Amino acid sequence: MEKRCADARVKGVSTGTTILAAIFDGGVVIGSDSRASMGGEYVSSKTINKVIQVHDRIFCCMAGSLADAQAVTKAAKFHLSFHSVQMETPPLVVAAASILRELCYKNKEELQAGFITAGWDKKKGPQVYVVSLGGMLISQPVTIGGSGSTYIYGYVDAKYKPNMSRDECLQFATNALALAMGRDNVSGGVAHLVVITETGAEHVVVPGDKLPKFHDE
Repeated sequence: MEKRCADARVKGVSTGTTILAAIFDGGVVIGSDSRASMGGEYVSSKTINKVIQVHDRIFCCMAGSLADAQAVTKAAKFHLSFHSVQMETPPLVVAAASILRELCYKNKEELQAGFITAGWDKKKGPQVYVVSLGGMLISQPVTIGGSGSTYIYGYVDAKYKPNMSRDECLQFATNALALAMGRDNVSGGVAHLVVITETGAEHVVVPGDKLPKFHDE
């Protein structure tokens, strides 16, 4: 028992998850699996929603330590709400990503959490930003993260196309999550997806038994 505890302290926190976001013509899809694990040893929850709404048309996906990620997103929500009241206008997507970046960078020695931020605003339309564990901020048309992402880089590179339709992008995201969840032992559960456009945000949940299959399981 003591040896197992010592080994867990050396290993640190598992960052097992699969998250992604992709821009399509007129909007963006952001999504994740729903499995939470404790140090990679056992599954603590099958139904965690890792897609967090930080403002009306801005969402983020979290990877890494769940406690750290929840604390950062809670602080980001407060900052964005205060910002929108001050400016008397909805915040920009890059403003939300910058707040997450600032929180991660200032606390990089204590936090173990990374984020994908996606949303729509009147200035630039649909956008996707990556905030890494150390606080680096990058804008990309499509991005993936978490331990499950290592299994789907080839699929994403081959299948993602700029200016996809809403349905094409939603199917692309569902397929990518299904492939990762089928291979990565710390990704699984259901697929949580959010479609964000000028008209608002639509939540889509694909149960595990409804996910597409690409191999014998």
